[in-house]
This record gives sequence, structure tokens and C-alpha cells, in this order.
Amino acid sequence: MKRTLLLCLFTLLLYLPAKAQYVMKEADAQYDLFNYIKAIDLYEQAYAKKNTLHAAQRLAESYTLTRNYPQAESWYAIVADIPGSPVANTLNYAKALVSNSKYGEAKVQFKRYIEQQKEIPELKQKGGVAQKEDAKQKEFSLAQQYRWLNSCDSAIKWMQQPRPVLLQNAAELNSPQSDWGAVRSKEGITFTSDRGLAFTENTKKSSKPFLKFDAGKTPDKQTYGWTGNRYLRLYGSQKLDNKDSLVLFPLDAGTDYHVGAASFSSDGNDMYFTLTRISKDLKFSKGRLATVNVEIYSSGKAADGKWGKPVPFKYNNVNAYSVGDPFISKDGRTLYFVSNMPGGKGGTDLYSITKNVVGEWQNAENIASLNTEGNERSPSIDESGDFYFSTDGLTGMGGLDIFKSIYQDNTFSKPINQGYPVNSPQDDFAFNMYTATAGYLSSNRVDGLGSDDVYRITQQIILALKLEGKVFNKKTGLPLTSASVTLKAQNGNALKVITDETGYYSFKIDKDIAYYVKAEKTGFRSADTSFVTQVSLVKDFYLIPIEINKPIRLENIYYNFDKSNIRPDAAIELDKLVKILKDNPTIWIELSSHTDSRGNDGYNMALSQRRAESAVSYIISKGVDKNRITAKGYGESQLLNRCTNGVNCSVEEHQLNRRTEFKIVKQ
Repeated sequence: MKRTLLLCLFTLLLYLPAKAQYVMKEADAQYDLFNYIKAIDLYEQAYAKKNTLHAAQRLAESYTLTRNYPQAESWYAIVADIPGSPVANTLNYAKALVSNSKYGEAKVQFKRYIEQQKEIPELKQKGGVAQKEDAKQKEFSLAQQYRWLNSCDSAIKWMQQPRPVLLQNAAELNSPQSDWGAVRSKEGITFTSDRGLAFTENTKKSSKPFLKFDAGKTPDKQTYGWTGNRYLRLYGSQKLDNKDSLVLFPLDAGTDYHVGAASFSSDGNDMYFTLTRISKDLKFSKGRLATVNVEIYSSGKAADGKWGKPVPFKYNNVNAYSVGDPFISKDGRTLYFVSNMPGGKGGTDLYSITKNVVGEWQNAENIASLNTEGNERSPSIDESGDFYFSTDGLTGMGGLDIFKSIYQDNTFSKPINQGYPVNSPQDDFAFNMYTATAGYLSSNRVDGLGSDDVYRITQQIILALKLEGKVFNKKTGLPLTSASVTLKAQNGNALKVITDETGYYSFKIDKDIAYYVKAEKTGFRSADTSFVTQVSLVKDFYLIPIEINKPIRLENIYYNFDKSNIRPDAAIELDKLVKILKDNPTIWIELSSHTDSRGNDGYNMALSQRRAESAVSYIISKGVDKNRITAKGYGESQLLNRCTNGVNCSVEEHQLNRRTEFKIVKQ
């Protein structure tokens, strides 16, 4: 019997590592197939079994690719501190903090990365994966280092002094997919989307709004491999606020692939747009890989109101570079666009081209005074002649930021960042004003309806009331600098601010509006409140520090004798833990159940395990991810007092040991 037991134990010890290896292998397979949601579940299971750099890094990458920035930040924080981790992960951690508007903390990590970069030449003997990753890291220019650090300082300042504009998600236009590039014209409203409408016959699957895609063979005509969505198409509606009226824009673009975004002349008779097509003379590089670049086409409206056959732009060169994001001036004589053609400053540059007196396009000019080493996108001009564009190559809030430049005497002024909330930590682009005080922009900022959304922007009257307060460390009573405070109004609009060195924050608010406020900081549990007010308000927040592996008792969790089912009174207390987990989505916990010493030791251990599992099942039923919570029964192995087996104790003393606790094992 003893020999059989030892054999079973030996077999189990062999089985567990094999199972863990299988889970990791399957996670890698799903990751390589771009099935990041499935990969995340598997990598979390693998990490729970063994805390490896590979699992943690893949989780950080997968959460980044699925735009779950809080989770990406949490995992990059872990990855950056694992011994042997490539220093690039410190940079990724800093960028993840930027994505969550934690600019003060991001600045610390940018500085840390800059210092680590200096040590890379000394790591040549380190060997392994870390050396290979570090070898990819080139010394960033002083200008880039300055831009990282200065962007953090500027973003905090912009958030503390937000622009008096109202930004609203244009829900009547948006879908769960990518929707962007909205413009108004005599056609109504036109925008670009990779949605699919069931009533259309020629709807194709779509893509991310950038300038090229690769293919080893002719791409699928139904699905864009990068996203799995339909190809980009132009959509429009004469009814500006009616989602049911959206239809495919009536243009035969002559391609099965991407079409969009568009710009219209002031009389509505000419339009310019981008598209991708598979050229007959497409050149394949070694390995049969081809890059299909974006091109610009134009179309004119005929007397019968139909759009004519698309005409290729002078600078199209599908085998060499992309041209896209066209914007035609009011008089129809100047076209602005972006391109990565040779001779530019960076990724994609801004260009302009004008027509001569006979209507022929002249030579394109690089707008050198505005272009950077980064990517410039989506030029536009408002009614007063001010020039707008997006770039990731100047001091900004993260990703693409919208900038404004005044064109006067054939010269563009120094571009000015349009600040917060026009810009966000994510990509903000396609800024188009259709009146002096109203327009559209596109963004993939958090809390949107899809991967990219269209937002309405309007000038706002400065509000008279004020919400202000401070954020404190509840344990020490000291103010918390660089904490983030988010204000959400009942209409869904949100503003965020970073506390100063005294922990202070403030917002302008309106009367009779329901608001929700949340304060949070890395390493602390968040706190929130809701209110409707007629007067200015002071609200302080006290955040509880997260202490790893410290047991926290859940009061009033009682079970019927010899039972493990959740009683109604216990459910009330467990709901409080559910709220903690939902308000702090990156923490993992162990939920434990303990008994007193009365009864058989083995039975008590089994009973406590059933009770812990019952509590965990209840919490999971409330929408908490199963990977975030582990059940552990300790029986009578962790008594809090002297009441061990055979000791005569009071009912109250035994009750002290019968408890349910949780401890945070990952933040």
C-alpha cells in the first residue's frame, strides 16, 4: 500500500510539470495565431503554476495588443523587475503607464530606462535571450529622451488645465469595429469603417487605418488578415444623427480592398480618397512577400449625381511607397496628403501639391517645418484657414496627438499641441472642424465603443462650480502625488487629472448632473464616490496601500454547521470583495477558509476547502475572472489563539478562528 502511494505521488509530480508545459505550448500557439484572448487565459494559468519571464512578458504583450492598458501596465511592472529581463521592458512599462495617464510614474520609468540603456554595452557577456533583446535596443537620441520626459510634464499640465471643449462619443456613427475620419459635406456625413452591414452585397472585411499591409499571396477578398474584420469602406448618411440611415457610400472604387478616408471640395463635386488595390505588376521580394501600398484617387460627380470612375493621383507608386490621408482645400487647388516616399524626415510626412492655371498638378512639396522623425497623419484646414494634423513625433500625451499651425505669408507657424481632452494617451487623429465651434475627431482612447471611434467636439461654456480635494495614503495620512482622479458625467464624458505634490486635484462641474469620481494610484486600492450637487464640493480620498500576501479578514462570513453553501448574510459581505476586485482589475487574490480545532483535523481541512471553493464560485458568478482568484482551505492549521486540540476554550475564542480571509498575491 505504501509502495503504491509513493508510485502515485511520483506519477503526480511528473504529471504537473508536463501539464504546465502543455499549457504554455498551447498558449504560444494561440499567441502566434493572433488569438490573444485565448492566449491570455492560458498564459495566466501557466503563470499561476510557475512565475516565468516568458509567460509574464507574453501576458504584457497580449494585453497591450488587445488594448487592455491597466492589465498591460500590471504585467509590464512585473516583467521589468524580473532578473534577466531585457531593458526594453522598462521602456514598455513606461509606455504602459502613459497609456493609463500615469505620467508622473511613467517619467520615473523613462529615466530608469535611459540609465539602463547606458549599461547595455557592458552586458555583452550576459548571454541568452536578454542579450539578444538588448542588442536590438539602439541608443536613443537626446531629442527623443527629452521628448519622453517633457511629454510627461506637459501632459500633467494639460490635464490640470483642460481646454473648454465638450467631447462626446458619436454613438450614432460608431460600431464595435473601427470607425474614423468623419467629415461633413453636401453629401451629409461620410466616414470610414471596417464594420459589416448585413443588407449590403459587396461589403468586404476591414482593417486598421494605416498605410500598408503585407501578403505572401493575393490577400483574402473577404477578410483583412491583420484584424480579421472586413476591409475599410466609406459609409455615409444624409441624416446626421440617425444610425439606422447609414449606408455604403455610393462609389464604385474598383477594388476589393481598403477604401477611405475621404475629403470633399467645398462645392461637393469632387472627392479625394485612399484605397488599396492589387496591381498586376506587383513586385515580390525574397520569400514572395509583397507590400501593397496605399494610393490616392479622386472622383468627380456627374450631372446625374453619380460619382465617376476613380482617377489615380500623380504621385501614386504602389511598389515603392504609400500616399494617403488626402485633404482638398476649399478652392480645390491645393491637396494636402501624407506619404512615406523617399526624401522625407520620418515614417510618414506631410506634403502639399497645387494645380496650375490649366488644372494640372505641379510638384509635391514636403512641409519640412512641420514634419518630424515620427509619423504625421490626417491634415485638415478649418474655416479660418488654420492647419491641423496629427503626429507622434512631437511632445504629446502619447500616440498620435492633434496639433494646430497657422499658415501665413507662405509659412507654417510652430505647431501647438491641442491639449486635453482633445488629445489622450492613445491615438488622436482625423480632426475636422465643420463650423467655427464644432467638428469631429477620431481616437482609439479607452472607454470607446470600438477600436477607433468618431467623437464630436464643441466649444463649451466654462462651468461655474468646482469639485476639489486631496488624495491621501490611508495608512500614513500623507498626501499622494501623481495619483489619478477620474470624473465621469452621466452623459458618459470623462476627464482625468493627476494630483500635484500636495495630493490636490480639481475639476469644473455643472449643476444637476450626476457625477462619478474615482481616485487610484499604483500600489493602492482605488476609492470612488458619486454625487449630484448644486454647489462647489470638497471631496478627499484615502487610498489603502496594497500589501502582498497580508491576510485581510472578511467579517460576518458565516456558514451553517457542517455546511459550505453561501448564506444570504455571507453573500452581502462577499459582494464587497467583488467590488474590490472589479474596482482593482489587476489584482489576484487567494481566498482562504479556516475552521476552529473542534472535530477531526482531516475533516476540518476538507470542510474549509469546500467552503473556500464555494465562496470563490460565488465571486466568479458575479463576473470576476476565474484566473484571478484561488480557493485555499487551511482547516485548523492557522489558529489565531491557544485553542488547539484538547484545550478548553469559550465559544468566542473558537469563533475567532472560524474565519474567511483573502490576501492579494499579485497587484
